[in-house]
Amino acid sequence: MRTLLTLIFFFLLSTGVCFSQDASARYVSLAPSSTEILFALGLDKEIVGVSSYCDYPAQARLKEIVGTFSQPNIEKIVSLKPDIVFCAGIEQAPVAAQLKRLGIKVVTHEPKNIKELLDSIKEIGNLTARQAQAEELVKKMGQTIQEVTGKTAAIPVEQRPSVFVEYWNNPLMTAGPGSFIDELITLAGGRNIAFDAPRAYCNFSPEEVLSRNPDCIILAYMVGGNAATTLTHRLGWSQLSAIKNNRVYSDINPDILLRPGPRIVEGLVELHRRLYKGL
Repeated sequence: MRTLLTLIFFFLLSTGVCFSQDASARYVSLAPSSTEILFALGLDKEIVGVSSYCDYPAQARLKEIVGTFSQPNIEKIVSLKPDIVFCAGIEQAPVAAQLKRLGIKVVTHEPKNIKELLDSIKEIGNLTARQAQAEELVKKMGQTIQEVTGKTAAIPVEQRPSVFVEYWNNPLMTAGPGSFIDELITLAGGRNIAFDAPRAYCNFSPEEVLSRNPDCIILAYMVGGNAATTLTHRLGWSQLSAIKNNRVYSDINPDILLRPGPRIVEGLVELHRRLYKGL
C-alpha cells in the first residue's frame, strides 16, 4: 500500500501537479490595506474573513464580515480558525493583544511611507508563501514610481506647482510631513504648502491657505457638484490661484491616496495628472 501511494505521489509530480504551501492556509484581514495586498498576491481563496471596511477588490465584499475596523468580533474571528490575522495601527492594538493571548498569530502593519509599504508587501509575501508574487508586485509599483518621477526630475523645485491637500473640511485638515500624501505630492512633482505642519495629519488654518496661495487644491474626499464653487463660499478663498484657474480637484478616489496598499501608485499617477494638467 505504501509503495502504491509513493508511486501515485511521484506520478502527480511528473504530470505537473504542485502542492502549494498555503493551500490550506486561512487568513483574516481587519485592515483594508492588508486585504488589498492579500488579494493582489492571489490569496482570494485563503481569505476567510475581513472587516466591514474592506471594500476592494469587489471580491472582498463577498467574504465573511468579522466586524468593523475598530470593533471586530473576537468570537467570530476565533471561529474561523485563522492561521494569521492581519491588523493595522494603534486603534487595533487591543484586539491584536487579545487575539495573541488566545494563541492566534497576529501580524500588524502600519507603513508610514512607500518604502515601508513595499517592505510590508514583501513580508506578507514571505508569510503567505507568495514571495514571487510579492516581488513582482513591488517591482511593478517601483516601475510606476520611476515613470512618474522621471517626468518631473528636471523641473526645479521652485517651478513645481504648490499644492494644498484638504483631508477634511470641518475642521479644516491637511496632510503634512510624514504622511503618504506629502510623499506622493513630492514624487508627483509638486510642493506641499503644509510642508511644515506639526503632524502627518492635522488642523490647518484657512488664513494660512490664503497666505500660501496654492496653485492646486486636492480634496481627499468626495464632494457633490463643482468643487471650486464649493470653496468660493469661504472668506477670501475666491482669490486663490487654484480657484481662479479652476485647478481644484475632487475626482481622485480618496482610497488610492490614503490607503497604504498596492493602489497607492495609482494615486501617484492621478495626482501627477492633476498637478500638470494643462501645463
